[in-house]
Amino acid sequence: MDAFAAATDALFADPNMARDATWRAGGVGAGTSARVITRRPDQVVGFGDSRAILPTTLIDVRRSEVSEPASGDTVEIENEIFEVIATPTLDSLRLVWTCEAAHPA
Repeated sequence: MDAFAAATDALFADPNMARDATWRAGGVGAGTSARVITRRPDQVVGFGDSRAILPTTLIDVRRSEVSEPASGDTVEIENEIFEVIATPTLDSLRLVWTCEAAHPA
């Protein structure tokens, strides 16, 4: 394990940063346990000369725990369910997936 993987594991083990979650591929089944880090930054979207600020939810999960997340997967965190709504992206070191999510309709 290199220093970056060890640092990533330490972040996901930190109870102040990460939380336990249940990841369900396709939103069905019993799911698998994973540690996730959630972020809720505002996103600025332009409409012509105007701008709108939209709330977003980003969920980070280690690739070692969820190898291929996909749009339509669900994540349950402390009895709150989120659905992955866009194609997940990997960080430059290919250690962590970032998934845009929202509450299912």
